[in-house]
Amino acid sequence: MTIKLIAVDMDGTFLNSKMEYNRPRFRKLYRRMKEQGVRFVVASGNQYFQLKSFFEDFQDEITYVAENGAYIVDHNEELFSVNINESTYQKVMDFATNNPSMRVIVCGKKFAYVLESDQELYESASHYFHRIKKLNSFNEISDQILKFSFIFKNSTAASFVPMFKREFGDLMFPVTSGPNNIDLIVPGITKGAGLARLCEKWKISSEEVLAFGDSNNDLEMIRYAKFGYAMKNAGDSVKEVTDLIADSNEDDGVNTIIEMFLEQQSSKL
Repeated sequence: MTIKLIAVDMDGTFLNSKMEYNRPRFRKLYRRMKEQGVRFVVASGNQYFQLKSFFEDFQDEITYVAENGAYIVDHNEELFSVNINESTYQKVMDFATNNPSMRVIVCGKKFAYVLESDQELYESASHYFHRIKKLNSFNEISDQILKFSFIFKNSTAASFVPMFKREFGDLMFPVTSGPNNIDLIVPGITKGAGLARLCEKWKISSEEVLAFGDSNNDLEMIRYAKFGYAMKNAGDSVKEVTDLIADSNEDDGVNTIIEMFLEQQSSKL
């Protein structure tokens, strides 16, 4: 089966612990993808503007399934975006106000937003949100809201998932995007659903998809792809959904598997 779409998560998957990747090696592989007609998709919980910054002069050629599938952009053209309604937004804000130890980032289409009073969160979040604003109050926001990101300073995020499910029911769905992060997303809006949208648009079968991930927000994407790889450094819950394991993000595991598939396809041409 020919691979026509390759999708990669970023943190803990494509990027190493220094938030870098082997640029010369990937650039060569990217050229080969283009030669073989393979589409490259970045699928991440992170902000669109941050994701673009990793890919230099070819950043506008790439497709982005950003904010865990809430915002999809192809060649600078928006294909899909979520718009969380006012009542749901207010319910989440009320919850955040009543639980101040759970620090929240409101993720909009134009910017991410944090409170002026939390300079520490602003500084740490700036590594992941290239467009971020400090506000005196979240009531100042005038933006299309895509999702919410809750940060736990000294706690394991996964332990809070049941509480979020009880609190929000069918309104919002909690998914861990790191050991100390829970993203609240619109139910049904996932990286896997984002890939399915793209495949429908491009007439690509899930049998022709290669995907990589390491966290719970990658589960649907890994399940969707015929060749869904968990990273060696992934959690057990991710490895349980696939028999395919790539070397760790520190060992350039994604590029090694991509290279293998492209070599196999090249030999058949």
